[in-house]
Amino acid sequence: MTPTDMHHGKTATDRRRGPSIAAMRRRRSLAGLVMTGPAMIAVAFFFFVPLVLVVWMSLHRWPILGQPKLIGIDNFTRALSDDQFMSAAGFTALYTVIITPILFVLGFGLALLVRRKLRGIGFFRTIFFIPVVIGLAAASYMWVWLVQPALGPLSDLAVRLGLADSHTNWLSTKGGALALIIVMITWKQVGMQMLLFMAGLQSIPAELEEAARVDGATRLQTIRYVFLPMLRPTIVLVLVFGVSHSLLAFDQFYIVTGGGPSQSTITMVYLIFRASFVSFDLGYGSALSLIALVVLAIVSAAQMLLLRNTDNN
Repeated sequence: MTPTDMHHGKTATDRRRGPSIAAMRRRRSLAGLVMTGPAMIAVAFFFFVPLVLVVWMSLHRWPILGQPKLIGIDNFTRALSDDQFMSAAGFTALYTVIITPILFVLGFGLALLVRRKLRGIGFFRTIFFIPVVIGLAAASYMWVWLVQPALGPLSDLAVRLGLADSHTNWLSTKGGALALIIVMITWKQVGMQMLLFMAGLQSIPAELEEAARVDGATRLQTIRYVFLPMLRPTIVLVLVFGVSHSLLAFDQFYIVTGGGPSQSTITMVYLIFRASFVSFDLGYGSALSLIALVVLAIVSAAQMLLLRNTDNN
């Protein structure tokens, strides 16, 4: 067989194989599309369609009754000049700045305590995690009862310790209300942070910690130079989760404080709720929702970018 014949024979073989490989790829693509199709449809129906509707509503004066009227970006300019919105945004930022590091530090500390496989450690893991499975609304009502003046157990304990009198209302001041919410959310959410950090710590090879100990590293040095660099993906997840949860805070303030005292504990989501379902100004509520969405996206992207750049350095 001449080289030319061999070349022609190879080409003919490739031609015979070509359609079958292409057909297999098409079948795989079709199978993937069939399997992901329902999820794509659900995402489009439950996210993109409502998002487009919210954008459209934000450009209108949209009363609960009557004909919507196109007003362009007036709802957005109104928000930027709305003192109540600025107050809600400032309070939300304050709450986020306080609660995020508290949850981070306590969650990481608890994870360090319960990560080892010791006898009875599962009991403590369960105790720390139990509040997470309690609904936030149920937990909020429970804490409202706990701090009731002269009735709640915590109020009685504070009286016995000489920290307050029997008529002290913990929710009568902005500082007291914020402190109570921070304590409640720490009790409620720290178990989830602990679980995330514990999963990250257990993925770190034991040889690295042993090598650090052999090299004479202290406990703090091991945490600083071994654990934290290896936990960078977990830290990103924990921070994004924590900040997002704080920026979207609503239930605890709606149930426990009712926005008081003097509307000083109203968050951005709480204000969106009031604008949309109390004042029935759906166009303005939609504009506030989009502003909150943009803020949340920017903050989350900034966190991930900052931690990624730190990792590269």
